[in-house]
Amino acid sequence: MIIDFHSHSNASDGALSPLALIEQAIAAGIRQFAITDHDTVAGYQQVLCQREEWPEDFELRTGVELSCRWANGTVHVVGLDFVVEHPVMQAALQRLGEARLQRAASIAERLARHGYAGALEGAIAEAGQSQIGRPHFAAWMVARGHVADVNEAFHRYLGAGKIGDVKAFWPELGEVCDWIVRSGGTAVLAHPLKYKYTRMKLRRLLTDFQASGGRGLEVCSGRQTADQTRQLCRVAQEYGLLLSAGSDFHQQWQYGPALGVKVSQFPPLPNLWARS
Repeated sequence: MIIDFHSHSNASDGALSPLALIEQAIAAGIRQFAITDHDTVAGYQQVLCQREEWPEDFELRTGVELSCRWANGTVHVVGLDFVVEHPVMQAALQRLGEARLQRAASIAERLARHGYAGALEGAIAEAGQSQIGRPHFAAWMVARGHVADVNEAFHRYLGAGKIGDVKAFWPELGEVCDWIVRSGGTAVLAHPLKYKYTRMKLRRLLTDFQASGGRGLEVCSGRQTADQTRQLCRVAQEYGLLLSAGSDFHQQWQYGPALGVKVSQFPPLPNLWARS
């Protein structure tokens, strides 16, 4: 079976429309799928009216990727199978949307101090109906000729540790996990290797995550080695966390991951794709 519990549409920072993303997932043979846009469920909601046209063996599960703070850094938690209309989740998404706007204003102020005026208006225009983020500032900088491409924008201005790297507006890890759990969902720690933590720090994160109600670990995310996947499966087993997996797909390009993850590669451990 092929699944994918981590993907992005253009409702956040993906390239494809939600419907085009679903169509690609079906074409890839995916049977269980989640659109996990950053801090919004707008993409998921856009495609619900198309459900009757999908194959009977294709299941779209509710999903979102929420930004939060832990140990003075930013980590991401994927929420799966929550009730979208739950007042706790609705209030959380509204708060995160406002936080993104505040963060965008702060990024724009920093860029203005370095001679790039009009960044906020430009990024908002680039975002359109999408949840605003650093990729939209990058697109604006490219369009205005300030940088040659998006990679340069992140390397010089928007990447980790650069002037546009603003993290202060996110809620704490425990609060985000609580939102997901109270909304009837399962909290999954997203792409644990992406944070580049030491083994000891990752274990501290997992301990705090589990204490906050977290129940799943993304043991495969995008392009990683088979050995890395095996190591994460052992960690999930040690902590009693459910296996989850996804591509973290944003767009189709030769260096990025394709949609879909084969579950046959994982050991027979408790997971989020099994159905009783």
